Amino acid sequence: MPKPREDCLFCSIAREGAYVHKAKGFVAINDISPQAPVHVLVLPERHVDTFREVDAFDARESKRMLEFVAETAEKVGLKDYRVLVNVGPSAGQTVFHLHWHILGGGPGSTEDVPSAVATAEVEE
Repeated sequence: MPKPREDCLFCSIAREGAYVHKAKGFVAINDISPQAPVHVLVLPERHVDTFREVDAFDARESKRMLEFVAETAEKVGLKDYRVLVNVGPSAGQTVFHLHWHILGGGPGSTEDVPSAVATAEVEE
């Protein structure tokens, strides 16, 4: 099981950050460079480089991580929001510690939420 790394910024923040939400195994912090009125990062406490390595979490822990993302959005007052994970440098990942971005415009608002980089259309 991956453990926190001393040389990882997000591992150090997970150990001793200013949390907006915390539960066993996960923390949430405000993004220092917000891209929306509300921009929170969810970090696992243990180190996993990217979403490509999500199999480092067992099924129960993966479920708990997604529940924590939803709980965090509710805790910071978001009703409508976007959840993003950047995977790799060309997708915008700059810190190589798995993290989820929660972006929203404030309670009940979808204003000022950045549009998706790409959208998929469902064929009927």
